[in-house]
Amino acid sequence: MWTRGLLAALFLVSLGLAQPRTNVRFTLDFAFQGPTAPFLLALDKGYYAAEGLNVSIDRGFGSADAISKVAAGNYDMGFADFNTLIEFNTRNPNNQLLAVFMVYNTTPAAVFTLKGRGIARPTDLAGKTLAAPVGDAGRRLFPVFAEAVGLEASRVNFINVDVPLREPALARGQADGITGFYFTSFLNLRNLGVRPEDMVIFRYGDYTQDLYGNAVVVRRDFAQANPQAVAAFLRALVKGFKDVVANPDEGIAAVRRRDGLINEALERERLLLALNTHVLTPDSRAFGLGSVRRERVERNIRAVAKAFELPATLRVEQVWSDRFLPPLAERRVSGPAR
Repeated sequence: MWTRGLLAALFLVSLGLAQPRTNVRFTLDFAFQGPTAPFLLALDKGYYAAEGLNVSIDRGFGSADAISKVAAGNYDMGFADFNTLIEFNTRNPNNQLLAVFMVYNTTPAAVFTLKGRGIARPTDLAGKTLAAPVGDAGRRLFPVFAEAVGLEASRVNFINVDVPLREPALARGQADGITGFYFTSFLNLRNLGVRPEDMVIFRYGDYTQDLYGNAVVVRRDFAQANPQAVAAFLRALVKGFKDVVANPDEGIAAVRRRDGLINEALERERLLLALNTHVLTPDSRAFGLGSVRRERVERNIRAVAKAFELPATLRVEQVWSDRFLPPLAERRVSGPAR
């Protein structure tokens, strides 16, 4: 009897192992850098596979590009700026995406300039020239920032630069300022020899507390057809975040496996800046990783709709769903990351 029961159990286990995995094609918002470590470490440690998923992760080329590629079906899920998603969903009502896990509880977008450029406060940007890639989230969000500080966005000129040339454009005097993520441009400028005390930084989150940052996004049709896969992806990702917070070096090793040329010390610092400034916030500590506050999302939507002069103001359910989040107990995390 015991042998028969054991054989039956082994048979059930083998059936489970034989079940086909759900493919999930995932795009990041940018290159393989420190802040992407939780996604990559979850893959390397088999967390996605243990959830029955076959996950592939590609680098990205900006939030707007990531959202467009997910919407087009090139990817099933992605990592992208929530505000860019609001704009996309408003302009594409028949092809909307959903944010299902808020990673950056505050937007990392910022304007950087240097002392001596005549810019001491945000309104001094009037008549100045900023350099940024076309799809840069900080550039796309600039009208929201301008609205918050009482600046006419049309009075600021933008020039297009490729990502590697953004910070050099500021350091060499080719532009009065740049837009970029705080933890990216700060470290890149410092790496170019710019002293932190010579930087003038306007972090969007210091002027408008309503804006969220990057989130995990998914196509609606994929989420509807594969709700268990979306929930499984988030369970695995939470484990990746917890591991990286507990051991940042392990996360950086996962990044290095994708790009052996990274500056590990720099990327570790970038990771810690992202985690401790934008992920491990009072809200995420109170409500768990990945969560949002509904009233704040509503204000976020209204701010984006006004600044972008969008034709409609979306409901929360048109941009966000918490139905795939793991239970709060699983999403609690201690910190800060060191």
